[in-house]
Amino acid sequence: MSLDGAPSTKLFGTDGIRGVANIEPITPETALRVGRALVSACHNRPGHPSVVIGTDTRLSGYMLEAAFASGACSMGGDVFLVGPMPTPGIAFLTRSLNADAGVVISASHNPFQDNGIKIFSRDGFKLPDAVEDEIAEVVLNHTIDDERPTAGSIGKAVRIDDALDRYQEFVKNAFPRHLRLDGIKVVIDCAHGAAYTIAPAVLTELGAEVVPIGTAPNGTNINLDCGALYPQRVQQLVREHGAQVGITLDGDADRVILVDETGAIVDGDAILAIAAQEHLRQGTLPHKTIVATVMSNLGLEIALRQMGGKLVRTPVGDRYVVEEMRRGGYRIGGEQSGHIVFFNLNTTGDGIATFLSLLAILVQKQQPLSELRQLMRRYPQTLINVRVRERQDLRTIEPVSHVIQQVSDKLGETGRLLVRYSGTEPLLRIMVEGEDESLVRTYGEEVAEVVRIHLGAGEAA
Repeated sequence: MSLDGAPSTKLFGTDGIRGVANIEPITPETALRVGRALVSACHNRPGHPSVVIGTDTRLSGYMLEAAFASGACSMGGDVFLVGPMPTPGIAFLTRSLNADAGVVISASHNPFQDNGIKIFSRDGFKLPDAVEDEIAEVVLNHTIDDERPTAGSIGKAVRIDDALDRYQEFVKNAFPRHLRLDGIKVVIDCAHGAAYTIAPAVLTELGAEVVPIGTAPNGTNINLDCGALYPQRVQQLVREHGAQVGITLDGDADRVILVDETGAIVDGDAILAIAAQEHLRQGTLPHKTIVATVMSNLGLEIALRQMGGKLVRTPVGDRYVVEEMRRGGYRIGGEQSGHIVFFNLNTTGDGIATFLSLLAILVQKQQPLSELRQLMRRYPQTLINVRVRERQDLRTIEPVSHVIQQVSDKLGETGRLLVRYSGTEPLLRIMVEGEDESLVRTYGEEVAEVVRIHLGAGEAA
């Protein structure tokens, strides 16, 4: 059993600052203050601190980019503007340009009316909690409002016109130079997002026949019934075109969901299983371990065990996956949602690097993706959300803790029960996995019914 705590009241969540654009905290005023606070936190080297700023294709990105850049310059920071760029591209460019920080103006897979601010340290990893807390304190308490550099101490902003080309050359390193994609037809959905030009171009350069969709952003259509959250169109087109692979990215291209030649989904868990087998074969998987979250299917854990590997689980969020990878010296980790991190390729989830790595395995093995995904048997899973009146420690509510223990005992080693509070809503999430789909549903309802009686605040969400 695992329980998340109450949602944070801090400015930063698990993936930066996020909300509806032009409503606090995603306003030009706050973006400007965050820009000032970030540069203030970076004043630990001689000269002007430097910040790389990229966006996805949302309409509000222009507004927030300009405000953030203005704030950074007003505190003496030099800004590199790169325009629409996948999130992993900003992580790379921050390191490549020897910048002090990298900033992504994006709300990832959210609808266009949302936006967000994600910040990378100079090493390409997301900011440590302590630095986020420092920035939040400065922003929320207006502690540096009176600090105003003047004259030559004010920073400047320049546009890096070849930034996308730099990242394109970098990301192609995920595909071995001696291999080609000649004769392979690929359908790719770029979600009208940040990878709308680069992802099809990389595939074409490597010899694939590409059927691209989601490549006409207009500021309001990012993630609209397309991309990683809506793979149905790609599934249809793969079958219609007789393609070997379908690829769906999200708006900032840090996650990817694949589709095999039959039109079946290959999610992050299956991708991790395929990658693990190949790296175990090559002897390049440190500690023979993959890192994934508590939401990854039990089938992944069992598949790894059968390969001679093991799975380490973290709380939900790619941030926690990366933290555990760094702590334990692991190389590969990810989420069922398609955030996959290969530390030999990049410091964060990289959708393009991930699909290139999987295509390389497909080419080398000369096997269709439908066969490769059979490495992992997906266990039936049910997820029930119960709206709660308040968050209580479930261990202190005897009927709830009893039913949780009872169901866990029934599942044994061939099943799994996970009970956790939502980080953003007044919900208790109950997830059950096991070999028998009907029993999984029954066990889930057993737990949910007791929770409704003792904690419920209405109908299940």
